[in-house]
Amino acid sequence: MDLKTLCCRLLLGAAALSTTLTVSGETITVGMSAALTGPASELGNGVKVGIESYFSRVNANGGVNGKTLVLDAMDDSYEPAKAAPNMNTLIDDKNVIAVMGNVGTPTAIVTVPIANEKKTLLFGAYTGAGVLRKSPPDRYIINYRASYAEETAAMVDGLMSIGIKPEEIAFFTQNDGYGDAGYNGAVAALKAKGFSATDSLAHGRYTRNTTNVEGALGTILDADTEPKAIIMVGAYGPCAEFIRQARVDLPDALFVNVSFVGSVPLLHNLGADAEGVIVTQVVPHYESDLPGVADYRRDLKEFGKGAEPEFVSLEGYVAARVFVEGLKKAPAMTREGVIDGLESLSDLDIGIGVPVSYSASNHQASHQVWPTVIRNGQYQTLNWADLK
Repeated sequence: MDLKTLCCRLLLGAAALSTTLTVSGETITVGMSAALTGPASELGNGVKVGIESYFSRVNANGGVNGKTLVLDAMDDSYEPAKAAPNMNTLIDDKNVIAVMGNVGTPTAIVTVPIANEKKTLLFGAYTGAGVLRKSPPDRYIINYRASYAEETAAMVDGLMSIGIKPEEIAFFTQNDGYGDAGYNGAVAALKAKGFSATDSLAHGRYTRNTTNVEGALGTILDADTEPKAIIMVGAYGPCAEFIRQARVDLPDALFVNVSFVGSVPLLHNLGADAEGVIVTQVVPHYESDLPGVADYRRDLKEFGKGAEPEFVSLEGYVAARVFVEGLKKAPAMTREGVIDGLESLSDLDIGIGVPVSYSASNHQASHQVWPTVIRNGQYQTLNWADLK
């Protein structure tokens, strides 16, 4: 047998194992690859604590069909070079039934192909990028949250509703697939509003996992038209540094961030410079009286090891809640069965005011965007008209 034939047989064998893996023991192990250390660690740890809080609640109530849920989380520091081997380890060596809660677009760019190749579900990733939202959808990629295109479209609608013109908008984005996804979504929204000169808008960029924002700020300050609003697609550290520096020359500009920024870490990083900063969210406010959010606060208090309520862990909790309902509906406790179970969910009420439905042609649960603004050191629900 030649080497090429041997490799092909090994790959086919691995694919068959991925498809037929059955949970036969007392535990259901779910994998996760996220930034647990490094500059984006508050995002990865936030999603992790949200998932684990809900899993702990389910386990305290008897588990799923008597089986205990376990989250096996691996650190990738928000770097694709670490995320890919983590994904392979989780699927091939740790035999997880699915991977969920992965954080980031640059990491998704390398993990999505692995999920598809190894026929293993990647569920509820903490990213709104289009690479996870193909049409028709990839069978092995299922999302909870609204997309970056939906978040930035909501931003454009809101900004224009208060009189800001398209030519008065600038962009500050991470120089990678995450920044591209948000920027492209906003550009598409502006073009849908009839503004075609999007290439003329100032666009400053910075390098992932750094706070080197001076070059990006210089690009924006050199714009022919002084920006009245800056759409930001970045992580909390560099976004905070950019806002702090930009306020010196643009004291009246609006700074509008997508949800991935990490709302509470951004607030903490900004300190006194946080007033008026806007963040779009893909979950309700964590202090909402909605029943699903009240459940989250209760379970976080009991199982969250001292973590305070915030948007990131709430998203992890909500995603876990949807995932568990899919497990309960699975016709068999296999990698394929979990997907079948999720695709059977229809108008599921998880207590956040947005019913969840999936199908073979619909792999995104929520399209809802909740805008918020920082006032007096706290996040408040934003009504765009109040900014006029």
